[in-house]
Amino acid sequence: MSDRPADTHEPVYDYVVVGGGTAGSVVAARLSEDPDVSVCVVEAGPSDVGDDNVLRLEAWMALLESGYDWDYPVEPQEFGNSFMRHARAKVLGGCSSHNSAIAFWAPAEDLDEWGALGCTGWSAADCFPLYRRLETNDAPGDHHGRSGPVTIRTVPPRDPCGTALLAACADAGIPTTPFNTGSTVTRGAHWFQINAREDGTRSSASVSYLHPVLGKRPNLEVRTGLQAARLLFDDVRRCTGVEFLMPDTVHRQRVLARREVIVACGAIDSPKLLMLSGIGPAGHLHETGVEVRVDSPGVGSHLQDHPEGVIMWEAKRPMVTSSTQWWEIGIFTQTEDGLDRPDLMFHYGSVPFDMNTYRRGYPTSDNAFCLTPNVTRARSTGTVRLRTRDFRDKPKVDPRYFTHEHDVRVMTHGLRLARKIAAQAPLAEWTGTELAPGPAAQSDEELFSYIRETHNTVYHPAGTVRMGAESDADSPLDPRLRVKGVSGLRVADASVMPFLPAVNPCITTMMIGEKCADMIKSDRAALS
Repeated sequence: MSDRPADTHEPVYDYVVVGGGTAGSVVAARLSEDPDVSVCVVEAGPSDVGDDNVLRLEAWMALLESGYDWDYPVEPQEFGNSFMRHARAKVLGGCSSHNSAIAFWAPAEDLDEWGALGCTGWSAADCFPLYRRLETNDAPGDHHGRSGPVTIRTVPPRDPCGTALLAACADAGIPTTPFNTGSTVTRGAHWFQINAREDGTRSSASVSYLHPVLGKRPNLEVRTGLQAARLLFDDVRRCTGVEFLMPDTVHRQRVLARREVIVACGAIDSPKLLMLSGIGPAGHLHETGVEVRVDSPGVGSHLQDHPEGVIMWEAKRPMVTSSTQWWEIGIFTQTEDGLDRPDLMFHYGSVPFDMNTYRRGYPTSDNAFCLTPNVTRARSTGTVRLRTRDFRDKPKVDPRYFTHEHDVRVMTHGLRLARKIAAQAPLAEWTGTELAPGPAAQSDEELFSYIRETHNTVYHPAGTVRMGAESDADSPLDPRLRVKGVSGLRVADASVMPFLPAVNPCITTMMIGEKCADMIKSDRAALS
């Protein structure tokens, strides 16, 4: 099975990167450092250059369900919130142009477990140098990078309610502990580090990697507004390019790759594009009318996320009216002894968060703060599947939230711990009425009933095109991110993660882009 012969007028590049997002921007920038290599980025969304709607970090929440958002609904959830939507960025820079820019190095224990699962070359010793390379970090420590493209800085402690929260955490047995120090915080709270510049411009993958070179590298072309329809292959299963829909939404065109195609569309759209191109679970592809090229059952499977609850209080004092990004503090802890990583995390919001509570009848307030417990290593896993064989249709996203009892236990523990923190003396002058779930919800059953109706996500889908050992038939990628069963095709984004790290994964996704580019360069050098 092969695609039609190339039109001699179709553009040809050495590398085609499908998706100019968090990892794709990195891959394209690094590959195009070699002036003898040509690179084309095909991005479905618009450019972010000069667009303050995207670039101003403090306005990030306005991007949800906007024209910059693919806005994927979830399939009906038996044990979760069926109203929930997965925000996926539709703009250059991907979710790094769309999120709250919370910046973490992944725990060494998570990366070492990746390596132990068969992902050779992905241990902490392999990956930590890449974090150092990509960052310019203002935190102390010899392990930090000081000259990388991504500005990472610690949130300034300007929110008095946040300062009181850290004191309350300490009184509740959770010490004030800085993040990204080189060791994993299993129990501690602090102001986040964020990838943003001092002037409030987000230091996204596009801002950090692509903006400085746009128009300055003749070997790099970034094309926006082009939605990928399918990947192209020759008769020996080598990926030769991508076909995409033009901005007129009528005509299709193609770009071709001499060397490789790198799919970097994210944990929902990368498996979608692979399945549309015949790489995925054979039974599902047959049902959808897609001709099977490679039976790869792991494509679109193993969807993992950080499910997130919310507990919200009316504030007794006026909350801050300005912020770096409104979610400036993190809290990590363990729900059982002996863990080498935290299994519970909170984000503190200095704003009301009633996106999922108000529709269920819970009161709200313009002057409120909240804690959002989330499960750092959820055991419930879901799927991404095609709705039809038409690339214009949204895929079926089924996270299967709270189908594992572990996730229910951790989340209910989180709500109770949040109440304990809020009851400490340092927060007394701030903590007013508990708006949601409200003091009447006390039993496990009452708390979980509230959770399943109102929970959200931290918008961290991952694992849907995971890498693994060459012999692992359920891992679509080998440890060098090459798609098994074909040649000339790699994937680089959060979908490749064997499992989702315990922390916000944006910087780790940039690291994946760095490592992908390194592997492509070294593989090419080995053939020379």
